[in-house]
Amino acid sequence: MIPIKLVGAVAKSAAKPNTAPAPQEGLSGAAGAALKYLQPGALNLTALPPLSLYIHFPWCVKKCPYCDFNSHEVRGDLPEAEYLAALRLDLEMALPLIWGRKIHTIFIGGGTPSLMSAAGLDRLMSDVRTLLPLEPDCEITMEANPGTFEAEKFKSYRASGINRLSIGIQSFNGRHLQALGRIHDDSEARRAVDIAHANFDNFNLDLMYALPTQTLAEARQDLDTALSFAPPHLSLYHLTLEPNTLFAKYPPVLPDDDESADIADMVAARAAQAGYGRYEVSAYAQPGRQARHNRNYWEFGDYLGIGAGAHSKISFPHRVLRQARYKQPRAYMDAVLAGNPVQEERELAREEMGFEFMLNTLRLTQGFAPNLFAERTGVALNAIEQPLNAAEAKGLLYRDHQVIRPTERGLCFLNDLQQMFLED
Repeated sequence: MIPIKLVGAVAKSAAKPNTAPAPQEGLSGAAGAALKYLQPGALNLTALPPLSLYIHFPWCVKKCPYCDFNSHEVRGDLPEAEYLAALRLDLEMALPLIWGRKIHTIFIGGGTPSLMSAAGLDRLMSDVRTLLPLEPDCEITMEANPGTFEAEKFKSYRASGINRLSIGIQSFNGRHLQALGRIHDDSEARRAVDIAHANFDNFNLDLMYALPTQTLAEARQDLDTALSFAPPHLSLYHLTLEPNTLFAKYPPVLPDDDESADIADMVAARAAQAGYGRYEVSAYAQPGRQARHNRNYWEFGDYLGIGAGAHSKISFPHRVLRQARYKQPRAYMDAVLAGNPVQEERELAREEMGFEFMLNTLRLTQGFAPNLFAERTGVALNAIEQPLNAAEAKGLLYRDHQVIRPTERGLCFLNDLQQMFLED
């Protein structure tokens, strides 16, 4: 899954008190809260957006030095059965918040979900289908790392209902894989794609560039190797040094700004030449193969997140709710048994909606229809008229009666563009 970075808004949002209504008297947990959330509020949403389900599997074999996701190295036996039981109970408790809504897409992320046994994944999917109504064509994606690929297990994953894989290749160069701390080598990377090809007609390859000591020629070779497999979807990420990672503490030697820019330009041009449309800052797809789950994020859709550290965004007619579950796997499982896995919960304030919406939608290269703003935020578009005008005047934004989208310059300075919609 692609993370939503709140740029400079994190500290500001975190400082706000919990503004969520208290549960309805006589009812507890999500059921009571749901009734309260249906009461009049500061927003007026004309329709509820599509709803996705995100399931977090927090364990991995080894923590990568660049990774800032909620992932934890496996120590001893994996408590798979206990965790799956917690996921089901978590989902059961959350159901009152989404009564009557169908699931548009599902994404199982991590961590490394492909550490899960075939039987465990089948149990998980059975629980999901038992508790939730799925759209007939529901896109169900599972993240997988090449070091965990077993042909028979992935056949079973497909039989259990997974219809899309997202494979964390990162590089086909053995030296760069080692520098990134990956547990697979270049031959395992190629074998993983072959297994994916044999069992799935829809899959994504994650590839990173501007890697330690990487040259333009090496980056081109990585991309050409990926393209040779004709994946329906490519996620092409510029390596960044995220806070609280090993790379942030001990920075590797990376290509300089000019070298990185040359690589980024090559990536965009080569992907386009191969017939991949760039529809989001880091996402490229063959025609008709855009990631529906990720698009729902970028279009400010809804998602229920279950599992350790999972986040949710859930809309009601008059408010939008954000939740975060306990991050540590043990703390999460204990909290589920205690009846409340949600560690943080708050309503988005009316004045936050413009930034929250633009933070997501400005990542889309083709932008969004102007009427989507009011539909998804419950606020009139003129609420952000001033920053829209300022962004347009700086050449960062294009808009007319049909579309609002970042310009090429806007995509190059996306953080600056997003920050313009942040309330002082």
